[in-house]
Amino acid sequence: MATSQRRRMRRNAENGLFTKPSNGDFMKNILVTGGCGFIGSNFIHYLLEQPDFTGRIINVDKLTYAGNPENLAGIAERFSERYDFIKADICDREAMSEIFNNYKIDAVCHFAAESHVDRSIAEPDSFIKTNIFGTFNLLELSRNRVALFHHISTDEVYGSLGKDGFFTEQTPYRPNSPYSASKASSDHLVRAYNKTYSLPVTISNCSNNYGPYQFPEKLIPLIILNSLEGKSLPVYGDGRNIRDWLYVEDHCRAVWLIMKNGKRGETYNIGGNCEMRNIDVVRMICDIIDEMVPRDDSMLRRDLITFVKDRPGHDLRYAIDFSKLQRELGWVPDESFESGIRKTIKWHIDNKGWVDRVKSGEYMSWIERHYNL
Repeated sequence: MATSQRRRMRRNAENGLFTKPSNGDFMKNILVTGGCGFIGSNFIHYLLEQPDFTGRIINVDKLTYAGNPENLAGIAERFSERYDFIKADICDREAMSEIFNNYKIDAVCHFAAESHVDRSIAEPDSFIKTNIFGTFNLLELSRNRVALFHHISTDEVYGSLGKDGFFTEQTPYRPNSPYSASKASSDHLVRAYNKTYSLPVTISNCSNNYGPYQFPEKLIPLIILNSLEGKSLPVYGDGRNIRDWLYVEDHCRAVWLIMKNGKRGETYNIGGNCEMRNIDVVRMICDIIDEMVPRDDSMLRRDLITFVKDRPGHDLRYAIDFSKLQRELGWVPDESFESGIRKTIKWHIDNKGWVDRVKSGEYMSWIERHYNL
């Protein structure tokens, strides 16, 4: 899809040609869970800059390995009257109840989740606890209290596609990992609370995200950083697994549109219209980094690619049909993969201090243990 078409569709949506626009005034105190993580922190950056949101964000994060307060450096100072951070576990009912009461929470945007598939295979317990029980806690506290509970989910709940077809909102759930199974369970809980208790909810199932602040064990930041450092570039199997990639700011814009104007009780798929094989993603990153930061020895980054043993239950292909979101709310992604990946690579080059600090001993030991590098 051409950039001009994306922008035209976005303008139409913002001008109210698809649905009656809302300014979000009914959400004065939004609880954002997992707001120090990759997508959550990008969403907070995005939302606080939007002229149609004048309320307060209460960011709750347990600060596990992927939750980094530095992702929101400067936010508390710039938005001192509109932003609060509280270190808390969504599984702690007492702590979360106090937050709901003290801040008069009237909307929830629920990002908090254990999300890395490899970790779910090795250590599934925390995924069950956080993704299922933590969501249950939030739903219980939201009953008869909030104007909206928005739940962030994933396309992985749908399982794996063959060479053809797309995931739609009607695709049956067929999760293939402890991670996707736990997210599928939380999706069902959210729907059940809408039907049983009339809790106003919306759900979004999104394709693979990339962009600033992503924890370096995920494919794209791992490949970027290892390429810059001259290290091996691990690729599962033969690298032919296909994912639909979406730049994180496009995801944030879609979430805010759904929260404002989405039909309550409905699910919206968010996709990048950008299917790529993992090996092609890795090769593109190598080529762009060779262009931006040539090696002193003139060698190509592609020479660093190392194929490693495939992981169990590795889904072959994901592809999202986001026509419902486009049709009802006028959303399409602004970024192509090449434009988004260039922004992402440049961000990593320009933010080496963040990269150095986030690469903790736990991160390094995980990479060494998991990929045998």
